[in-house]
Amino acid sequence: MKFYVYIVCCVDGSLYTGYTNNLDSRVLKHNKGKGAKYTRGRRPVTLVYHEVHETKSIAMKREYQIKKLSHFEKMFLISEKNEEQRVGLNIG
Repeated sequence: MKFYVYIVCCVDGSLYTGYTNNLDSRVLKHNKGKGAKYTRGRRPVTLVYHEVHETKSIAMKREYQIKKLSHFEKMFLISEKNEEQRVGLNIG
């Protein structure tokens, strides 16, 4: 089983970070208002970043690390990942 750490961008421009074992389902839940309380009033959300991890424990630790980042640092992380994907490295 794979575990995902993800960041979604809310309609108000804020970012929400979470973890899950089913990324598509989790984003859908957020957009149906059945995800995190934080995102319920900030829909729709758009998936802007994700990482894949082998264990729940690793994913939860990484989620905690990302949640401690500032908004600016999260935006930098997102832009780095998007640049990697554009040049075909697709790491993570």
